[in-house]
Amino acid sequence: MTNKELAEIFTLIADLMQIKGEVIYKILAYRKAAENLLSLPRAAKDIWEEGKLEEIPGVGKAIAEKIDEMLRTGKLNFLEKLAEEVPASLAGVLAVPDLGPKKVKLFWDQLGITSIDELKAAAQEDKLAGLPGMGKKSQDKILEGIEALSRRSGRLPLGDAWELAQEQLAFLRGLPNVSQVEAAGSLRRMRSTIGDIDILAASDDPEPVMEAFASQPEVARVEGRGSTKTSVEFNSGLRAQLWVHPIKKFGTALQYATGSKDHNVKLRELALSKGYSLSEHALTDKDGTELFCAGEQEVYQRLGIAWVPPELREDRGEVEAAKNGELPRLIEQGDILGDLHTHSTWSDGKATIREMAAEAVKRGYRVLAITDHSQSLGIANGLSIERLAQQKKEIALVQEEIGGRLLLLHGTEMEIKADGSLDYPDEVLAGLDIVIASLHVSIRQDRQQVTERVLNAIHNPHVDMIGHLTNRLIPEREGADLDMDKVLAAAAEMDTVLEINANPRRLDLEDIYARRAAAMGIKLAINTDAHRPEQLDLLQFGIGTARRGWVQKEDVINTWEPEKLVSWLQKRGAAV
Repeated sequence: MTNKELAEIFTLIADLMQIKGEVIYKILAYRKAAENLLSLPRAAKDIWEEGKLEEIPGVGKAIAEKIDEMLRTGKLNFLEKLAEEVPASLAGVLAVPDLGPKKVKLFWDQLGITSIDELKAAAQEDKLAGLPGMGKKSQDKILEGIEALSRRSGRLPLGDAWELAQEQLAFLRGLPNVSQVEAAGSLRRMRSTIGDIDILAASDDPEPVMEAFASQPEVARVEGRGSTKTSVEFNSGLRAQLWVHPIKKFGTALQYATGSKDHNVKLRELALSKGYSLSEHALTDKDGTELFCAGEQEVYQRLGIAWVPPELREDRGEVEAAKNGELPRLIEQGDILGDLHTHSTWSDGKATIREMAAEAVKRGYRVLAITDHSQSLGIANGLSIERLAQQKKEIALVQEEIGGRLLLLHGTEMEIKADGSLDYPDEVLAGLDIVIASLHVSIRQDRQQVTERVLNAIHNPHVDMIGHLTNRLIPEREGADLDMDKVLAAAAEMDTVLEINANPRRLDLEDIYARRAAAMGIKLAINTDAHRPEQLDLLQFGIGTARRGWVQKEDVINTWEPEKLVSWLQKRGAAV
């Protein structure tokens, strides 16, 4: 059994125990064991063979005995007995968005519901609305949640695959006889979700490269092996394909494997119009002569157009722009001079203001905004008006310590409350340097209601920015159903910034709306929403989303020098 399979069993146990109503510490123990198994750099089976299971973090004697039983027998008696008490299929019902274990148990106890299909049928037959704590609206939300669940593709969030992909790229680049290695597919195009990890290597001796790739201790199983391609599954459950091509063919192979399919169709059509056929191996002339391209830029050059950055390759007009010399100069990570959305220990952050500022200075940033949560978001230790005033004094103190190396802004990520009102009165907002307003609660309200909440925030003259616009979480939570035409029009009217949240579980604003916003002249900010210093690294994912949206440096306010940013904020009435 792989680490992923073991982790899935412990997650299932935790889900069933939660529905059963077991004490929380037992549930958390199984969840922690599952999490740690997925993050192991080695196969749990190897550690088991060494007799060292209890050295795995979060694995004590009881859980070690269960791993031992599963690896010896392929099954677990404890789970079989638990499933006699609580049907295992109820864990699937628990996956319906916004449906907790108490409600799942209620439906099971009252109506005998043990599957999503049974839950859907009961809701459609109006059987849920009359149960305790339920109503027509709650029933409708369950149907919406089931529909949302059905739309999930099974693709991975970009961030989940990124670290493993980078480790594999580094490993392969260190092998002898490998001249070049690149990620391809959705990962290279920086899509918010990916399927498997696609990697290309250039070598004229592919067999040793593929053997080294498949023999790594992180590989749980080899799923396929050919003359140029090897497919593996890692202990974490992630899958990857490695293609090894001759050096002279690497450019065409990389272009082909990067995709997208629609972009490649456009290139093949262009090639045909010029008397070539284009494949992953070469450009082939009418007489059968193969033109090899060792570099990807050469492929585009031979077709008579500019090289198209991978993030743009979605058949959204990029080939036409490349023909006409109209491709944008896309924003780059080095253009960013600061982060305007970060948190500290004053709310739910894990580092002090001083520590966050020190990290920003270390990275060469010119500006950092501390924007802790506002008072209504109790779950995030939101700041009361009194605590907000106390925080202002600490920020002034830290600013004095760091001097002119960094401009420290005192801001807030203010809650847009369920009734549409804002969490602080205008006189409090006027005393801040920068104000972000965000949705966190009641995002399942109907389109008109939730849109009006956002519009109310945009039309407040003290609100400078809207954070993570829809409040989506990839893949488990769809964002609010906003009327984007109205939101974009209001942001343009009020000169309100829209954030591209760089956290790979958010990447919100989506790329398609970032492109529309930039075309409308709406200002953007690419922020990490960092809750600890190392999360400032997440910027790369926001940059990727921005580039997918054709965003340029001049569209983004945190590329501005501090003096320009301060001037703009002051014109909006900020206290900075």
